[in-house]
Amino acid sequence: MAKIDRIAEPWGTRTPYAAGQDWPTRVDLYLDEGVTEADVDHWAQSASILHSNGDALDIAVKNGRIAGVRGRAVDRVNRGRLGPKDLFGWQANHSPDRLTRPLVRRDGELVETDWDTAMGIVAGRAKELLEQRGPSSIGFYTTGQLFLEEYYTLALLAHGGIGTNHVDGNTRLCTATAAEALKQSFASDGQPGSYTDIDHADTIALFGHNMAETQTVLWTRVLDRLAGPNPPRVLCVDPRETPVARAATLHLAPRPGTNVMLMNALLHEIIAKGWVDEDYVSRCAVGYDELRTMTESYTVERAAEVCGVPADDLREAARLLGTAERLLSTVLQGFYQSHQATAAAVQVNNVHIVRGMLGKPGCGVLQMNGQPTAQNTRECGADGDLPGLRNWSNDEHVADLARVWNVEPQQIPHYSPPTHLMQMMRYVEDGSIRWLHVSGTNPAVSLPELRRIRSILSQDRLFLVVQDIFLTETAQLADVVLPAATWGEKTGTFTNVDRTVHLSEKAVEPPGEARPDLDIFVDLARRLELKDKDGAPLVKWSRPEEAFGAWKECSRGRPCDYTGITYDKLRGGSGIQWPCNDENPEGTERLYSDGKFSAAPSYCESYGRDLVTGAPVEPTEYRAMNPDGKAVLKAAEYLPPHELPSDEYPFQLITGRTLYHFHTRTKTGRAPQLQAAAPDVWVEVSAAEAEDAGWSEGDVLKVTTPRGSVTARLRVGGIRSGVLFLPFHYGYWDTTGHAPDELGRAANELTVTDWDPASKQPLFKTAAARVERVAAGDGTPAPAPTTTGSRPVSPGVPATTGGPDARAVEELHATGGAR
Repeated sequence: MAKIDRIAEPWGTRTPYAAGQDWPTRVDLYLDEGVTEADVDHWAQSASILHSNGDALDIAVKNGRIAGVRGRAVDRVNRGRLGPKDLFGWQANHSPDRLTRPLVRRDGELVETDWDTAMGIVAGRAKELLEQRGPSSIGFYTTGQLFLEEYYTLALLAHGGIGTNHVDGNTRLCTATAAEALKQSFASDGQPGSYTDIDHADTIALFGHNMAETQTVLWTRVLDRLAGPNPPRVLCVDPRETPVARAATLHLAPRPGTNVMLMNALLHEIIAKGWVDEDYVSRCAVGYDELRTMTESYTVERAAEVCGVPADDLREAARLLGTAERLLSTVLQGFYQSHQATAAAVQVNNVHIVRGMLGKPGCGVLQMNGQPTAQNTRECGADGDLPGLRNWSNDEHVADLARVWNVEPQQIPHYSPPTHLMQMMRYVEDGSIRWLHVSGTNPAVSLPELRRIRSILSQDRLFLVVQDIFLTETAQLADVVLPAATWGEKTGTFTNVDRTVHLSEKAVEPPGEARPDLDIFVDLARRLELKDKDGAPLVKWSRPEEAFGAWKECSRGRPCDYTGITYDKLRGGSGIQWPCNDENPEGTERLYSDGKFSAAPSYCESYGRDLVTGAPVEPTEYRAMNPDGKAVLKAAEYLPPHELPSDEYPFQLITGRTLYHFHTRTKTGRAPQLQAAAPDVWVEVSAAEAEDAGWSEGDVLKVTTPRGSVTARLRVGGIRSGVLFLPFHYGYWDTTGHAPDELGRAANELTVTDWDPASKQPLFKTAAARVERVAAGDGTPAPAPTTTGSRPVSPGVPATTGGPDARAVEELHATGGAR
């Protein structure tokens, strides 16, 4: 065993292996000071909820408290490895400022009360509005961190009981484009690829995906391949010089907002060079002629000018993609939160379709998720879509869901597309939504243009319910706050990016009177007196395993079929990939291995959308285009971003994540090692830009957009010229005595209210900005505001140590690969 500082070395030690071999095991462990494995009273099986990778782990329990975590060597996802957030993030469960009793607003102040009083107020106001204004006055905004059983219960009570179309998750901010891109190309959600494709690929392409910081254990897998024999080639597309970029064979750093231009040029080269699997395209796809015609004018010379990337680098990137024998591509926020998000992500799918690189070892696409249970939000219907990946435009699908729920089909809203979050905020703003339930998310920090969001959520006519584990910035605005149990304090299942389902067992009791989200949703349904068409309670379960059984029936025969999974089957071993049913009793490693897709007009989840307007494709149009249910090659024209740099705002501002924090830091900011590693907001500026302006590392800069300002310390890095980077995690809950207007540190004070027309995902990487120095690094005021306007910055891993107890144990096992 070796002890290393897992803050300073977030990916741990290498266990090299070659293509075609199993990834060797390495078990990571972190326990409270003075606790050994022999001291642990018992271990509870679980997986991480602080990122989307789904790292399986066991929770150590000592004297009724969580005392640490240990990676699960048996699991297919991580083979025992854990990242920094896995190792240290659980400490937030013990934070002394956990919510332990319900709160209600009286005379302008939140005061403690009992559950019956709080729930009576919540249900009472909902009943009043339903009677006075109907279901459209009710909205639900949830998270990407609850369990499958909780999302499904929420979808049932909202869609099948109340009948509202206003339901979404904060997955709208991070993975809506992943889902939409998959629907556009394959007519159904569900990742075609598998993490094990890393074990076989000879080329790995990462499009806007800083895997090293967002999915540290998955990046560890890539690093181990790179350290082994015959390493894969790596292509990185990112305007920042990230750890991925530094490890890449080729790094393209395009101007933000030009991803469609770049992808079209790559497809142009692939087609022109004859790197197309013509037989596969003929058998398995529609739309090739339109794609070829669209990309004809997108030469590398044209793209080089628009994207600011050398033409020779574009040619080399196309060669890497076009000559790969086993190509794996991943996509994340660099595409999803940028201009023309869905259109760009779809072009990555197009590369794989034209190359025939799907359904084989090493050949796959992972349209990555940003949150741990985002996949469940989508498949269970808590993002507004219909549960079981059913098609809201297909009356037969609606009728089938009504059969499962034992309600009339007209009770389930399907008269228009589900209401996405940004539209819900508009409806709250104009007063049509009067009751909003927010669970497990913090929109007062995570949504764009925060001054507007605070104003919307503070309206007197809005009844705001917040269900959370801390008194977040959003909870502080609520009329009622409900204290929830979190991971480790309740039981349930959740599904990661590559469709692996894990069971998370209850390890300890929640603090005070905090309750599992499932219990709260069931109680709300009971108090609203929601019934099925026979007059029986609509929600017929109260325990997680009962809810899972109901979900299995809902998923039966659909692309995300869970009918072969049970809690007992998940206990003790590895997570299992859906679909898992009688036909695939051990799960399914890759989708579409037979060239068959879930795209038949009568079966598919979606008929697609127009990539420019977002208008849904009509069923008759889809049937005419794709009667045989093939993959769809959907072409896209490049359009310039809506907000471009100007003389006043010469930079492009992009926001994103750092390795050590998650979402708005409500958990990671309360873990000492993680908070010490990244204690406050910073702004990344390019080395050339900083030198031209006379700025030094640590100087205090003020970043301004037309919507507001943020003050942050300078980090000098390798980002492309003309671009600024701010991490979005930082809000105001830990800034005692400072109001938001006095201390701008939340990046979303600056971002624009704009979203992708197809996925409806907000565009956090498209703002025009200016920057000036307000103080030197030693605190000395700047002699005069020094403003610059033409180049800027980016980060890698902060050069910092992890503070207290940052060392974790690694136990290396020589199983399954070269050492």
